[in-house]
Amino acid sequence: MDLLLLDTSLQEWARGLFENSHYLGPFLVLLLCGIGLPLPEEVTLIGSGILLHQGKVEFLPITLVCSAAILIGDSIPYWVGRHYGMSAVKWPIVRKVLHPERFTLLKRRFRQHGNWVVFTFRFLPGIRIPGYFTAGTLKMKYPRFLLLDGVGVAISVPVSIWLGKIFGSSIKELEGQMSNLSLVLGFGLVSLLLILYARHRLRKREQELARLAAEDSLTDADDPA
Repeated sequence: MDLLLLDTSLQEWARGLFENSHYLGPFLVLLLCGIGLPLPEEVTLIGSGILLHQGKVEFLPITLVCSAAILIGDSIPYWVGRHYGMSAVKWPIVRKVLHPERFTLLKRRFRQHGNWVVFTFRFLPGIRIPGYFTAGTLKMKYPRFLLLDGVGVAISVPVSIWLGKIFGSSIKELEGQMSNLSLVLGFGLVSLLLILYARHRLRKREQELARLAAEDSLTDADDPA
């Protein structure tokens, strides 16, 4: 129940920012998402698309604003990992966002797929921040990190904003029944769907971590003393 109240409060806070600051609002929310704000980036991007549908923003400026905010936000966990390494996980504020048990899976992904795994993190809610942190701990070059993340941003941001515009169009006939109903529905419905999706993905990853841990235990047991 507390998580539900927190999610609702965050939606109300973000919606208030959107209503009062059509460009600054999305920028601040997306920047805070990069340092652990428990609100899916996609919710903000969909909300930006709804603002586009309402004629309160223009497509190119809002796309650039959102992209810049995401790249800056993604760079924060990268630089924390690069400068402080795994010792940063001992900080209470970092421990709330980063879960050390996931790093085994993330490092294995880097070994299997190389640096291009950074590109895939952009499309995996719930694993982005620890993924970018891991890229920093592995000393990936920042220009390369920015390029790979930027490719993902160049795909996900305009597509999500455009989907938000389409979503706003689909509820146009209901707008007269409640002030800013499109933003309410946009944040509420999209947030619910993304939270359910993220929880499903996280459960699958926890199962994979458990399997990897079991394999590592068997490997250690088979090694000669």
